[in-house]
Amino acid sequence: QMQVVESGGGLVQPGGSLRLSCVASGRPFSINDMKWYRQAPGKQRELVAGITKGGSANYADSVKGRFTISREDANAKFTVNLQMDSLKPEDTAIYYCLAEGIYGTSYWGQGTQVTVSS
Repeated sequence: QMQVVESGGGLVQPGGSLRLSCVASGRPFSINDMKWYRQAPGKQRELVAGITKGGSANYADSVKGRFTISREDANAKFTVNLQMDSLKPEDTAIYYCLAEGIYGTSYWGQGTQVTVSS
């Protein structure tokens, strides 16, 4: 059974930075893509950024040039980070990590709150 745990959320002023981390652990060599989603109050969950097993990254247009996703795999532990710079109030949301298993199973984290406010 895989466990997915996010950390790093918090309150930051507009223009500031935060770094989110997510660790998926439990089974060796079992994860393909890893992604960050977010959900703001009253809105649908949206894809923010994703990274493949090979390290190819993609971003939502709204965060391109401001967010950077990175990844480190080590046997049964998979870590994905999201460096968020030049944060805006509209980035306020709960951020969720998704680890996609090699057999199609999706493993979600519990979410971490990011609030951008002065």
